Amino acid sequence: MWGRRRRGAGRGAEELRARRREREAALRKARRQEQLVSKRLLREDITAEELGQDGAEVVLDPLSEEEVLELLRGVQRGSEDRKRSLSQLRWALQNKETQQKFVRLDGSIRTLIGLFTSSLADMQMEAARCLHELSHSSDPAVVEACLPVTSYLLTYLSGYSIEFTELCLYTLGNLVVESEAVRKQLLPQGIIPVLASCIQSPHEAVLEGLGYVLSQLLQAKEAPAEIIPLVLDSVLPQHMLRLVCSGLKAGTGAAVEFAWCLHYIICSHTANMALLSLGAVPALTSLLLDLASEMPQDASEGLELLVCPVLRCLSNLLAEETGCEGQIQDERLLIALFLILQCFLQQHPFIVQECLWLLNNLTADEPFFCSALLSLDLLPALLQLLPCSRMASVLVLTVLCNIAEKGPAYCQQLHRQPALPLLLPTLALPDPEVVGQCFELLHLLFLHWPEAAADFVRQGGHRALEQHQSTPQLQDRARALLDMVGQPPGTSAFSPCHATLSAFS
Repeated sequence: MWGRRRRGAGRGAEELRARRREREAALRKARRQEQLVSKRLLREDITAEELGQDGAEVVLDPLSEEEVLELLRGVQRGSEDRKRSLSQLRWALQNKETQQKFVRLDGSIRTLIGLFTSSLADMQMEAARCLHELSHSSDPAVVEACLPVTSYLLTYLSGYSIEFTELCLYTLGNLVVESEAVRKQLLPQGIIPVLASCIQSPHEAVLEGLGYVLSQLLQAKEAPAEIIPLVLDSVLPQHMLRLVCSGLKAGTGAAVEFAWCLHYIICSHTANMALLSLGAVPALTSLLLDLASEMPQDASEGLELLVCPVLRCLSNLLAEETGCEGQIQDERLLIALFLILQCFLQQHPFIVQECLWLLNNLTADEPFFCSALLSLDLLPALLQLLPCSRMASVLVLTVLCNIAEKGPAYCQQLHRQPALPLLLPTLALPDPEVVGQCFELLHLLFLHWPEAAADFVRQGGHRALEQHQSTPQLQDRARALLDMVGQPPGTSAFSPCHATLSAFS
């Protein structure tokens, strides 16, 4: 569940949003390998009376059906007590069972919609809060009961206050998370054009809420076929890119949301040429350079939430067969990556994997970045990441393979670095994937630079290979490497013999 927002003495809206982002940081970190589908709850107006003695929010017991019916009747009566009954209802709807009882009552949602569309601003806001509580429900029946309100929510996105617009946005976002019926209703109602209009708002809170709605839509299973084409036909992509890249100058909240939106679009493999035509690669590269320049002075908590999706966006764009690597032949990008790695290594190690994925995609086909990595003397820093984690080991070794594949001159430079001594402990690991990737690197080194094989033997490397001759996944490659190191340097054994080629094909 997303963190609750409270209005207390001396707390402004920005502090409340910052508290929510603290919870957001933990959630994204916990689910960083998954798509982020999560409902959010806005409760800024909790009063002291609604808190327990220790300041914690009181969890209410469910109301009986009679009590819920009495509240509904109080809301329906046109008396002076209507607002008080509406406030009590909103408070009661924080309970799941009460929500279920309420939506089963005839006319309950219709009554809320009537108040939500009234001309009385205080009634309208309180009804909106009731609907927001219902939208946060995990019960599909409660969410489906809110279907009639979607068109009104869209209408009021140009509401009379920032707080009201924000509340409507998060209510919409909650409704689209799990309900395909809601999404199918919203598309013909024009949700994409409405969002395209809202994205030009000058208000950070509105933009952040809009990013939340859009990110939930873009994660839907039908998004590649039904939602992303509508997004591409709007002004949303260029504004999303603009807001992401201005994240350091403006608030980072909206930049984080739209960075994840871009990530989901890129992962759909349906819109990358459109994003490339907007200059996404140079724009995101420039943003990473700016982010890295901020690191030594002030790597503020929460910045990793922006760094992570930006790294993923750029990495996935480079993974496409578009030849866009040529757009960013800038060695400063490598320096930026290693600055980001150094900054986040201890407190946010998951960023290491994201940086290494990008480094892998930069070096996979492009000799420019392989040469720059060596000429900038970044290889020792890369090798230090080998023991960080299993995935880091695989990715570091893959980057080294990318360099070695470029031929003898590159392998000679790898050999000059202290790479071989660091590979020996890696060969002793019990992980077949890590050891297998290490084998791939050794094969390339031995093939292109035979002197590396001789040094490997002198350091006792052949004994490490012998240990894997009985490992089913590794034994063929281990024996092929032993054959290679068993020949004197300069003989034809370092040419690609049939046994070695078949083992490493």
